[in-house]
Amino acid sequence: MITNTEMIIRLVMAMVLGGLVGWEREIYHKPAGFRTHILVCLGSSLFTILSFSFPCGPGFQAVDPSRIAAGIVMGIGFLGAGAILHGQGSVSGLTTAASIWVVAAIGMAAGSGFYMAAAVATGLVVLVLFVLNKVEKYYIEKTSKPK
Repeated sequence: MITNTEMIIRLVMAMVLGGLVGWEREIYHKPAGFRTHILVCLGSSLFTILSFSFPCGPGFQAVDPSRIAAGIVMGIGFLGAGAILHGQGSVSGLTTAASIWVVAAIGMAAGSGFYMAAAVATGLVVLVLFVLNKVEKYYIEKTSKPK
């Protein structure tokens, strides 16, 4: 059982880390932005905390935390699927769906107390979204120009 202070730290960390990823999505006007990423990260963190906080012992039903984690992943899959759009021979929203998925994992890490893993993963996600976006745009513009 974790203390109330520890629970608050885990939830606030999830909120901040989810916000960092959501901020990038918001800047580029993507369908799931700042608030969505915060809520996904925060919810995943809370479900993870709850999965380890059920009372156990004589007279209590055993709870398997991995089942709750699996439920989080399935639920996020549906949310991510809603971000993917098909239209006129193109598919969009895959990066947003992937960012929602990874933010759920970050929330689960924060909720489990794996602060370093959550922080490093957030840094890597922000790096991929910001830096590789620029590299991708530059490369595509450079290679798609007519000769």
